[in-house]
Amino acid sequence: MRSYALKLDEAKSLADIFEIVKEGVRKVMNTGRAGLTLGLAELSGGHNCWIGAFYPVGSTTIIMNKAPLRRIAETEPRLYNAYAFHVLLHEYLHSLGYIDEGGARSLVCWISQELFGEDHVVTQMAKDMSKFLPNLTYPAQGYIPQNLEGLEIEMVKDFDRSSITYII
Repeated sequence: MRSYALKLDEAKSLADIFEIVKEGVRKVMNTGRAGLTLGLAELSGGHNCWIGAFYPVGSTTIIMNKAPLRRIAETEPRLYNAYAFHVLLHEYLHSLGYIDEGGARSLVCWISQELFGEDHVVTQMAKDMSKFLPNLTYPAQGYIPQNLEGLEIEMVKDFDRSSITYII
């Protein structure tokens, strides 16, 4: 069986990374869900901060911010998969009903450590993202950006691949 670190290193897309997230949550927490979609959008952020993603409670869509993904790909490509895993895991936990931000962050840390070990970059990001990306902020509980009507969302095709057989 390939390690989670190797699987993450070999991941070529956000959909690949999400499959690792779901597999890991199922392994560690024995839970999961099907039928999520991923949208990419230019989310607002301030001069000294940016939002990685958000999950509108009760929806089936995770919205990730394109800007940090693009910036990481340009400046620190070795961190891209670890960052995407971290953000997708956090938002996936919200979709499973873990709405409290602090609780979700604690779960991300625990799951990351269980899957990757103490020294892996995923676990280190979960413990202190500011070491890697000092301007990341997490949205406040219940955060939904203002002016969603004008938000251009690019939907990622075939995102939740292992669940596709459940969608008619």
